[in-house]
Amino acid sequence: MRLDSSTIGTGKRPPIGLALGGGVARGWAHIGALRALIEADIEPDIIAGTSIGSVVGAAYLAGRLDSLEKWARSLNKKRVIHYMDLSWGGSGLMKGARLVKVLEHYLKDTNIEDFDRRFAAVACDLRTGYEVWLQQGPVIPAIRASYALPGAFEPIKIDNRYMIDGALVNPVPVSACRAMGAHLVIAVSLNGDAFGPVGTSHEVDFDVENQAEPDMAEMAIMAQQSLNKLRPDRILLKSLLGGAKAGKSPRIGSVMMGTLNIVMDRISRSRLAGDPPDVFVAPRIGHIGMLEFTRADELIERGYRAMQHEIPLIRSVIDILGDMPSAASPVGGPEAGSGPQT
Repeated sequence: MRLDSSTIGTGKRPPIGLALGGGVARGWAHIGALRALIEADIEPDIIAGTSIGSVVGAAYLAGRLDSLEKWARSLNKKRVIHYMDLSWGGSGLMKGARLVKVLEHYLKDTNIEDFDRRFAAVACDLRTGYEVWLQQGPVIPAIRASYALPGAFEPIKIDNRYMIDGALVNPVPVSACRAMGAHLVIAVSLNGDAFGPVGTSHEVDFDVENQAEPDMAEMAIMAQQSLNKLRPDRILLKSLLGGAKAGKSPRIGSVMMGTLNIVMDRISRSRLAGDPPDVFVAPRIGHIGMLEFTRADELIERGYRAMQHEIPLIRSVIDILGDMPSAASPVGGPEAGSGPQT
């Protein structure tokens, strides 16, 4: 059962919030960041996740982080293509049904209220543009809404509202953690070095020997093997994944991901300036494409190293806030189990 708000922040330890940002494939870095926190025996009381951040956060709270990590590390080009079930005539390029099967395998029949800590999946109301914090009900629709990137996935209908990717309104949900009662917020940004540094995070030395840059065009070629090359779905797949040749226009996939990267970077800079976290963690992963799901090993390691570097700072902040009279007081924000917050 969910912890009552009065039990969050035991003894002198302040309530800790973890904001897991959006970033598509780069989200595997969150797994490594959580591994470092677990190793340091630092347990967040509140988790707010945007897009892929909501997926990793929910898996952690459901006790399925090991399973998610194993699945992520198993992905190769062929398996990634398998999960891209293209759609015709809908409101998204992919149905997403195959990914839902994976989620159901690990999170079937799980409700957000079942978690022992507070959780919010950040989404965006398509009609109003309002930011929405999904804090109750089945967890799978909530995280699907949080990662429903316009153009890629269909919007998800929840409470008679169509929801899309929360990265469009709050890429790193620090504000959600604070509103739910966190006194100390640790934020993990997946786009901190995409266009130059956002905030401050130490450089992490991490060299991967013989790590070749994946050829996205090769993925499209593999998808066409043993199939009619003139099939329209295979032509679309090649347009989505094929790398741009010298002097030619970028493919639609590159345009979509590049646009999302820019939007998240600009919104993150604005929101983090107005409501900065207490600890900002930005793994150096800007060189990894947002569709490179096959690079989980490197992403997880970089996320782990980045968070590990900040553990001394986190402990210091815990000590400082723990000495303040209000450190262990009941948390504020929306009531536990309340409906979507805007």
